[in-house]
Amino acid sequence: MKSLELIVERIILSSRWILVAFYLGLALSLAVYAISFAYKFSKVAMNVFTYDEGEMILAMLGLIDAALVASLIVMVMISGYENFVSRFDDNETDVSFIGKLDSGSLKIKVASSIVAISSIHLLQVFLNSNQFTDSKIMWLTAMHLAFVVSAVMLGFLEQLMKKAKDTSKI
Repeated sequence: MKSLELIVERIILSSRWILVAFYLGLALSLAVYAISFAYKFSKVAMNVFTYDEGEMILAMLGLIDAALVASLIVMVMISGYENFVSRFDDNETDVSFIGKLDSGSLKIKVASSIVAISSIHLLQVFLNSNQFTDSKIMWLTAMHLAFVVSAVMLGFLEQLMKKAKDTSKI
């Protein structure tokens, strides 16, 4: 019976390597997104003298939004791999910053990134408010506030867990 248990445990532990397919897929999606970013940037560069100030601000916000999404993808790939698949070898690459991203801090960073992306999108909506109904603006604002509250709650819960962990060490 113990040998069957060991086999099941090895299969379950080894299954974490299936996650590599997801992380490689995210790396490929990042490459596709980089092409999309280059296209957006080229449109901005070609219209730099024709855009008025408001259009230029919206274009820059779109580029910032893309950079935040790309950073979020990288953060999930690296920390997910490090936390759930395998540790990076510090000797081969300069990845000393990775060990600082545990699952709790990753959740907070992802939530913060989502709030930042949502903020930029909402700012774009407000700058183009004449293209949206009041009802749509209200719902987008409510959704953004839900993201903000979720991020704050995740941060609060992480602090509580750290305090409980520190208290249990004493």
